[in-house]
Amino acid sequence: MRKILAVTFGLLFLLFAAFQYNDPDPEVWVPIYGAAAVACFMAYAGVARWWFFVGMALLYLVAAWYQRPPVFEGFMFSEVGMRSLNVELAREAGGLLICALAMGSLAWLTRQPLRR
Repeated sequence: MRKILAVTFGLLFLLFAAFQYNDPDPEVWVPIYGAAAVACFMAYAGVARWWFFVGMALLYLVAAWYQRPPVFEGFMFSEVGMRSLNVELAREAGGLLICALAMGSLAWLTRQPLRR
């Protein structure tokens, strides 16, 4: 289960990073999603401990808290562009929460003994 989840989230975060090419600040978001992808592939290879993923999850949670919009207007998935700054901040905070969820799941799964 750990390896399937690690590869799935790793590929998803690589896709997230690739989608940042037309973002106004890709130098911020590509490393954020790239670090999440690297962490997922570390989980796949079994080279990171559970506490590493807990730390990553906490960092992403704190970042999501600071990135949250002052007024939540939704994510507006039907629109590609940015309708307002609040929508863009909600999308960015949502991406950080997905990263935190993935890191928390990997922390849980790496604490479990491997079943073969």
